[in-house]
Amino acid sequence: MSGDLFQKMAQSIVDGDIETAVVLANEAIAAGLDPLEAINNGFVVGVNQVGGQFSCGNAFLPELVMAGEAMKAAVNALEPEMKKRGSQRTMLGKVVLATVEGDIHEIGKSLVGTMLSASGFQVYDLGVDVPVQKIIAKVKEMDADLVGLSALLTTTMVKQKEVIDELEKEGLRKKVKVLVGGAPVTRDWVQKIAADGFSEDAIGAVSVAKQLINK
Repeated sequence: MSGDLFQKMAQSIVDGDIETAVVLANEAIAAGLDPLEAINNGFVVGVNQVGGQFSCGNAFLPELVMAGEAMKAAVNALEPEMKKRGSQRTMLGKVVLATVEGDIHEIGKSLVGTMLSASGFQVYDLGVDVPVQKIIAKVKEMDADLVGLSALLTTTMVKQKEVIDELEKEGLRKKVKVLVGGAPVTRDWVQKIAADGFSEDAIGAVSVAKQLINK
């Protein structure tokens, strides 16, 4: 029975079907299925499928966004049951995400946040136009492993460097990995500011984040 249910779960994410994803999550709870199993053997499989399709150009941004939203809804529906059972997903690491000061681009960053959450990271999204000090304060408060910084303007990219410089000053740089992204960001820029990695899209960001955490 559960094999069939897992397939349907994966499919609901591939279809970006929020309603069906929530219905299936509730079905799993009613059937006494471990919510972690539902996430790992069902919904995450769908996320990975969409990610794979996106990487090779067979799926596009709207599909990725919808898959992310469906995943979020499914996890939210399973959350109370997880709390009740005391089962926690193994978190891969804590990530603080922000679009840097002076920049109000939201979509790319939010998508990265959704995909990182879906993949098992604990994500604290500070939103857009976030001052350097606020990012540093959150990193300390959450004892973060990774900082994700988005900038879509060449004029605001310098803020990514300021965050890295500030982490250095605070003695946090060795512990905290920095992932940067945004349209104007290039490999040269990443090397220049000594960031740890960058990605051109949300799926790439997840695999880079996993590599950085495991280093």
